[in-house]
Amino acid sequence: MQHSKRNNTWSKWGIFLGVAVALGTLVVVGWTFMQNRFQPGSPLDADVTIGIGDMPQSLDIRSDSSAAAERLLIDNVYETLVTVDQDNKLQPGLATSWKTSDDGLTVTLTLQSGVTFSNGHTLDASDAVWSLQQNVTNKVADVDELGDLASVTNPNAATVVITLAKPNPTLLRALSGRLGIVYDSESSSADYQRKAIGSGPFIVADFQPGHSLKLARSDTYHGTKTVSQAIEFMQYSDADALSKALTDGSLDMAAPVSASTATGLNGKDGLTVKEGATTDKVLLAYNNGTDSLLSDEQARKAFRYQIDAAGIASAQPDAAGTLGGPISPLEPGYEDLTGLYPHDENQAGQMFSYFGAQYLTTVNLVVPEEYRSLAETIKQQIERQPRPMVNLEVLSDEDYAKRIKDGKWELTVMSMDGTDDAGIFADPDSMFHYDHTEAQQAYADARAATNDADYEARMKAYARLISEDAASDWLYTRKCFTVASTKVSGYPTSMINRRMPLAGLTVE
Repeated sequence: MQHSKRNNTWSKWGIFLGVAVALGTLVVVGWTFMQNRFQPGSPLDADVTIGIGDMPQSLDIRSDSSAAAERLLIDNVYETLVTVDQDNKLQPGLATSWKTSDDGLTVTLTLQSGVTFSNGHTLDASDAVWSLQQNVTNKVADVDELGDLASVTNPNAATVVITLAKPNPTLLRALSGRLGIVYDSESSSADYQRKAIGSGPFIVADFQPGHSLKLARSDTYHGTKTVSQAIEFMQYSDADALSKALTDGSLDMAAPVSASTATGLNGKDGLTVKEGATTDKVLLAYNNGTDSLLSDEQARKAFRYQIDAAGIASAQPDAAGTLGGPISPLEPGYEDLTGLYPHDENQAGQMFSYFGAQYLTTVNLVVPEEYRSLAETIKQQIERQPRPMVNLEVLSDEDYAKRIKDGKWELTVMSMDGTDDAGIFADPDSMFHYDHTEAQQAYADARAATNDADYEARMKAYARLISEDAASDWLYTRKCFTVASTKVSGYPTSMINRRMPLAGLTVE
């Protein structure tokens, strides 16, 4: 069956994939793309220069799974079927609307009309179908988030119908990230590592991997044209060099920056420091494996009473607030669970006293260098009790990863920064080794939800269950920081560790 720009009625996934292979042999047409792309070394001056800490090695988000590739390209060069706002709420993207069937097995999306790629080719539903197909064929990062796809069809140029074998309440969320990018099916042979053919408000003017990325206004963009003609990202591996570039005017903006950099630049003439919310969660993780002290429910709960999470959060410059559970305020199913285990050393001491001296001896707190200071605070707090003692080990990233993988630890400090990532505690084979039948069933119930309201309610119940059982100790949510010249405006401040839409960015 031939691939059609106007009608594609694939109903079998096998056929769906078969066509993908055939499409892979198409030759790129439309030399108009070259007319819309600046060559490396372009003389186009940037209106705004932005310092960043990490740069993608490739422009192909499908193969470069780095956060940098998503953060810089999505919403700027590429558009997704669904997008999210600064509060992490789903919003229309290339799809102006969507409808989910009552059984949760069919999602129908209606696409915008009049959309073109930067090479002038028309974007329609067949491109969306092809792009989803490529995600599966090439096993793009996080492709499992699409769920059990039965078929994806485009009954007409403006409609995409996704059929599932079982409900996936986070499908639309998946379509707001790399899995929801719509590529040009007529340019399947393009070198996406060095080029970018998107439908967003910018095109790539120049790209030097690991060094710089310049974006220029797209004259073919279907929406409101960008305020700035060009924006350039420059990589700074050294925080001091980044701070100096901001203070001497070499940079107009830097985002996201570390809490220490933001603190050091706060109050500097001509600069503004802004904070924003994220879904990043910092936790004292427990190894619940059978060989660990934390396999005992009472021990887990005692540690939670002993740790002063509120005190820790108030002392951390990157903390947005105490957490208490596996879901952050910007995620579906959030509930304030900070009251479940208020800091109570007397209660902790009574619970620890149930354990014999031979059983409650020493626990291993294993962390990478970035969490040394926080781990030292946690060690001090635990050792206010006569037992247990804490063996703190600060390891290289390589040694740390091996220790965690081998399960030779009881406590560690780590972060989780995804939306809907709380489900990892329902997997007994995860690094936490948390095996709780009721929790697994509660999460399965949430995943079986057929609408947003049920999913949120069930995730809330699941989160409360595992927090009450003290599967870990969730300390605080992180905030992100942006430093910019007072002459710069129109930039986002929340979620910038995940995405950074800059269409409204301007400088006086």
